[in-house]
Amino acid sequence: MAARLNTSLQNTLSLLNPFNTLLTKKPFSSRNSFRFSKKLPSSPRRALYCTSSLESHENAETFVLTTPLYYVNAPPHMGSAYTTIAADSIARFQRLLGKKVIFITGTDEHGEKIATSAAANGRNPSEHCDLISQSYRTLWKELDIAYDKFVRTTDPNHEAIVKEFYERVFANGDIYRADYEGLYCVNCEEYKDEKELLENNCCPVHQMPCVARKEDNYFFALSKYQKPLEEVLSQNPRFVQPAYRLNEVQTWIKSGLRDFSISRALVDWGIPVPNDDKQTIYVWFDALLGYISALTEDNEQQNLDTAVSLGWPASLHLIGKDILRFHAVYWPAMLMSAGLNLPKMVFGHGFLTKDGMKMGKSLGNTLEPFELVQKFGPDAVRYFFIREVEFGNDGDYSEDRFIKIVNAHLANTIGNLLNRTLGLLKKNCESTLVVDSTVAAEGVPLKDTVEKLVEKARTNYESLSLSTACEAVLEIGNAGNAYMDQRAPWMLFKQGGVSAEAAAKDLVIILEVMRIIAVALSPIAPCLSLKIYSQLGFSNDQFNSITWDDTKWGELKEGQVMAQASPVFVRIELEAAEKDEEEKKKPKDSKKKGKAKVKVEQQPQTVTEA
Repeated sequence: MAARLNTSLQNTLSLLNPFNTLLTKKPFSSRNSFRFSKKLPSSPRRALYCTSSLESHENAETFVLTTPLYYVNAPPHMGSAYTTIAADSIARFQRLLGKKVIFITGTDEHGEKIATSAAANGRNPSEHCDLISQSYRTLWKELDIAYDKFVRTTDPNHEAIVKEFYERVFANGDIYRADYEGLYCVNCEEYKDEKELLENNCCPVHQMPCVARKEDNYFFALSKYQKPLEEVLSQNPRFVQPAYRLNEVQTWIKSGLRDFSISRALVDWGIPVPNDDKQTIYVWFDALLGYISALTEDNEQQNLDTAVSLGWPASLHLIGKDILRFHAVYWPAMLMSAGLNLPKMVFGHGFLTKDGMKMGKSLGNTLEPFELVQKFGPDAVRYFFIREVEFGNDGDYSEDRFIKIVNAHLANTIGNLLNRTLGLLKKNCESTLVVDSTVAAEGVPLKDTVEKLVEKARTNYESLSLSTACEAVLEIGNAGNAYMDQRAPWMLFKQGGVSAEAAAKDLVIILEVMRIIAVALSPIAPCLSLKIYSQLGFSNDQFNSITWDDTKWGELKEGQVMAQASPVFVRIELEAAEKDEEEKKKPKDSKKKGKAKVKVEQQPQTVTEA
């Protein structure tokens, strides 16, 4: 464990140094390519988002969503990245709707595992937390995550909120002191019921034996909230989503709730219990409060009521299913005790798997997100995991499938359609639109098809069916390609006269389709969408000001000049395996697997091994 952690930390440290990367990327260039460089600093990246909807509008609806606060016992893994990509996509969509979005993420930095990991790497806990927390910020930047608040549970304002919350619950008579003895999972940082353990008292999540432990702790009276929680779920069945997660939560509650420990006597690295400095507050009674403490401003008085007034309750807690119990049972009961409103929804998504097992830091079988995004770019990573994993269910990563999907959808269906349309426009119309897109589409069924698919995308974004929303946007691309093939404007241009005029209108129609795709796909692939918008003659500021209303047909105008055609997505190719007969006869073990390489079509000089 220590060796794996040390290696992972060293990898993270190297990634934090921009001079150590071999792949440099210019995020806003339409000629986005990967090329070899020697110790050149990577171009600065910033998260793209719609600035107009972030402005303070007095009447704008507030939408607060959160990821978990990620545990800093080790650097981020792909499971953490997946949650955050999904949350960012939801936040971007809500901004397009004109809502005042507060997207909260951050790091959970107290507990036994943190102290152990720090010691294993020769650091004190504070140094360790600084390093790992920064690695999360670095990864979020690489993935174009446009969060609004990044909270650390070691921040002083967070500690003040936690202590005030604790005292409020204590005053309500829901905290008491008692001895507890049981089987404890260090990785989960919780006591386990024997009936839920596997053979040899192994934790079902981490596959490691739990240890017998006896402590004198403070407890929260969860059992007192059995009926109130049942009523919440009965009256608001959408409180826990997807629906099958609600069934899990109802089963837990019906089986009988037990009071749980909220302090540790043997852990020094934590927030001291008010009036008892020999105990520290247990991770969940600490970390969950980060969703509220994140709302505070540096210049505001740090108290619970002030924080709550700045955005609570949350509209959406987005979490992995392994921490559903804490968010859908413990957290609501804690909030009830403190007299605070409950979040509007808790959504528990599935796991990303590798070799059929959940990926996680404690299991040591992670897919490194830093490597993935540097190898393939943020748009490819974001698109694949949103498109290919039905949101809520488990999903499995395969590099072969990854490459096939992003090439087929982003490079071919979307990128190639734009590229060949702009090429025809340059050749035949001097890159200038001959008519408004509204006029060009009169009597053309494609316009109606696109409008229906836009509505399908919106409906699915709103219901958190992100994969289906992606599918709807891709269907718009398929419809555009079908129209191009059916109309064959390259042939019409050759015929001249009225046929050439019709072909010029066809190009306007297809480019309007591409503009709508750029808007509708921007929550998932913001960099790709920006590049499309730029090639359609719009500025960065215009892209940053788009709203969902811009998916309506008719924005492209007569006389608008398009940019030079250039591939908007870096195509990924697999080297073909050797096909000669001698190679075929070699034992399977001796054959080398094809390596992924990245290149931009029409720019062979930039080909490089990834």
